[in-house]
Amino acid sequence: MNSTRKVLACVDQSRFAANVVDASAWASQRLRAPLELLHILEQHPELAHLADHSGTLVPDAQDHLLQSLSEDDALRSKSAREAGRQFLSALRLRAEAAGAPQTDVRQRHGELVETLGEQEKDVALFVLGRRGEAAEHTQRDLGRSVERVVRRLRRPILAVTEDFQPPKRALLAFDGGPVTRRGVEWLGASPLLKDLPLTLLMAGKARQSSKALSWAEKTLTAQGLAVTPALLPGDPERVIAQTVREQEIDLLIMGAYSHSPLRSLLFGSKTSDLLRSATIPALLLR
Repeated sequence: MNSTRKVLACVDQSRFAANVVDASAWASQRLRAPLELLHILEQHPELAHLADHSGTLVPDAQDHLLQSLSEDDALRSKSAREAGRQFLSALRLRAEAAGAPQTDVRQRHGELVETLGEQEKDVALFVLGRRGEAAEHTQRDLGRSVERVVRRLRRPILAVTEDFQPPKRALLAFDGGPVTRRGVEWLGASPLLKDLPLTLLMAGKARQSSKALSWAEKTLTAQGLAVTPALLPGDPERVIAQTVREQEIDLLIMGAYSHSPLRSLLFGSKTSDLLRSATIPALLLR
């Protein structure tokens, strides 16, 4: 597994995990890469903080409380590990049934963003759910960790919606910038989209965009991809959404979070807006 970069699927114990497994099994087959299902047991120090009243107790009582808290924490940790093990075993069977060529599972304690960052050098593609366990009982349409994860990583990330189905037609939202230019080169060299019709879409003024669009088309067709270029005027978010509907696109490929977090806070993020409005999986380029 160390000689080949893997597809790394980040799963949590939510109903969205099955979609992530289905998508990662599809990607693993297309890339001819091993698949790893990673379940991260995040620490929750706030629980200990709320329960710890040791500073108000006499020494003997304090020692007893600390021992009790330690034992409770060990039991919770053991229970979480066992539940995670069973959870991953079921997901491994699902991935193998979906045709993943080689599937491994791993469970780790840690913080999501840092743990994924540590794995990055061995990863060809990350797969994660657009929503996760924390969104099970909310109406939030974009998981709170998605932007943090995408900003931290530099590998492509497949962000999955519910009811994943293998894509039949993809759209690359190409803006001519460095991120999507690198994305064109990566897609051309990758087997991920081989034999899939690809719409290469730019939104903007023809005089400024036609040269970049021509370069992207030539680069992709030279690698054997079936590309249909399109240069349409108008707001990119509106043009992309309209093209997705009209052409029945089921995989959106786009650059992600090219601006700083501060700028996104002040002016909003086009990436987050598109992810919220799109109902199809998105391959995010960094």
